[in-house]
Amino acid sequence: MDKELLHNELTFKASRSSGPGGQHVNKTSTRIELYWSLKDSLVFSEDQKIRLREKLHNRLTKEQILILSSGRTRSQLKNKEQVIKRFFELLEEALTPPKKRKKSKPTYASKVKRLQSKKQHSEKKASRKKPDF
Repeated sequence: MDKELLHNELTFKASRSSGPGGQHVNKTSTRIELYWSLKDSLVFSEDQKIRLREKLHNRLTKEQILILSSGRTRSQLKNKEQVIKRFFELLEEALTPPKKRKKSKPTYASKVKRLQSKKQHSEKKASRKKPDF
């Protein structure tokens, strides 16, 4: 993943932020929105795009645009750094292949515990029956 090429594909938009800042919030545009088009990206192969589309399907718009925003701090620059950092973390997480499951057998202790609980359960049910005379 070439971060410099990806960085060139990003577009940013600043707007007024909610949150801490008092009067400062009403005057300055510190909230940053990051826009990135998966469909128009030249950095990833088709297989990688399919994987990203599957992993980020709930975050993408219908036009396959990823929108992230940050307005935590009063500084536009810090918000921009935060949103870029979160963007790269999202992509790295989405592109990592899942670990294959290793088959394992239940341990002896877990087998014994399961059988004891079954026995206890059956005894509990048997004690509910009417006694035989």
